[in-house]
Amino acid sequence: MKAMILAAGLGTRMRPLTDHCPKPLLPVAGKPLIVHHLERLAASGIRQIVINVSYRAEQIISALGDGSRYGVELAFSHEEQPLETAGGIAKARPLLGDSPFLLINGDIWTDLVLSSLPQLGNDLAHLVLVDNPPQHPDGDFYLDDSGRVHAQGERTLTYAGIALIAPSLVDDLPEPCYPLAPLLRQAMRQQRVGGTHHRGHWVDVGTPQRLQELDAQLRTN
Repeated sequence: MKAMILAAGLGTRMRPLTDHCPKPLLPVAGKPLIVHHLERLAASGIRQIVINVSYRAEQIISALGDGSRYGVELAFSHEEQPLETAGGIAKARPLLGDSPFLLINGDIWTDLVLSSLPQLGNDLAHLVLVDNPPQHPDGDFYLDDSGRVHAQGERTLTYAGIALIAPSLVDDLPEPCYPLAPLLRQAMRQQRVGGTHHRGHWVDVGTPQRLQELDAQLRTN
């Protein structure tokens, strides 16, 4: 299985830290945030990783190289302007192939064992969901007792930024720059989205304060 790390965002919520450094390269516990992902993917047996880049792309490419120092093989999908999630996947499709792949937001941290996720089967997506954090109390989706994900429900959870994705999910996009959420909701209506509730450590590293808090937590562990 391949993986794709989303790293093309502008990092506006992280300013001023991202004025001169792309968010994936911001340091956490002595290493760039994206390196934590590379090491966790390598530990789970995933070696071929695609990274989409846009803002300060050359800094990311220069810092990570071909990935060999982390035990992985890296390929980069360059976007002149960020294409949103679905658009980025569609552009990277030649690098990803036609088999299901693991999708990870570059601006999260988690202790999830990636190899624990189930096979995709006939689904178009399998989402990792977490308890709603303070900054997102309303959540995103509902996970029922049979492991199916719905756009609405009695107890919503937050999408963790980790998913197994069938590349065909992004076929026939209405425009090149397109978000993933509408496609997921459409697949949910077709009963083709499963989910896992991760109850371990997860952080949306979206602000300088949360970056600082994560850094402190990891340094004390």
